[in-house]
Amino acid sequence: FDDTRGTLFFDIATILKMHKPKAFLLENVKGLKWHDGGYTFKRIIDTLNDIGYQTLEHQVLNARDFGLPQNRERVFIVGFWKSTNFYFPEPPKTETRLGSILEKRVIEDKYTISEKLWTSAIKRRERAISKGNGFSYKLFNRDSPYTSTLSARYYKDGLEILIEQKNKNPRRLTPLEARKLQGFPDDFQIPVSDSQAYKQFGNAVSVSVIREIAKNIIKNL
Repeated sequence: FDDTRGTLFFDIATILKMHKPKAFLLENVKGLKWHDGGYTFKRIIDTLNDIGYQTLEHQVLNARDFGLPQNRERVFIVGFWKSTNFYFPEPPKTETRLGSILEKRVIEDKYTISEKLWTSAIKRRERAISKGNGFSYKLFNRDSPYTSTLSARYYKDGLEILIEQKNKNPRRLTPLEARKLQGFPDDFQIPVSDSQAYKQFGNAVSVSVIREIAKNIIKNL
């Protein structure tokens, strides 16, 4: 809550208190549960209880367990104004493969990282390994079961998810691939620049996970 963005929860609480929707769904990074020794998460739950929500359930779910080839753990909080028998969906844990969302051929060289960036990334990785810490690039191919988490910073250099290329430096995901990695439908339009698309998909929720949670919310309304 010391972070400016943290105050957004209190805006949400104000909206819930004023309009009292029958149900709500909140999502955040899984580290929220343990932030400040668990105090932050407890304060959130206590606030929601004080507003009057009788059923509150929370669980950490991973996008890769819902058919998306991305290791993306997020904590979800579901609340109902009345007492219900809500339960989170059982993850199908469908086997995933990154090749299922990759384009068959990416012609544009703009997605291939430059020699300068690739050389810098290799040196940075070597330093991180020698020190036993630090961020380094993550390399994947079509046979990889899943990628690391797509984040809003992906537009900067794409190093957290790089795709191997034959006889070329690795490349970033294309915006279309980022869309698929998050489970957005094929007819979803991307009317913004590549940088904005990466930011927005990185900040978005994984549609496949939300769809299954929503089904169970609807059953209890």
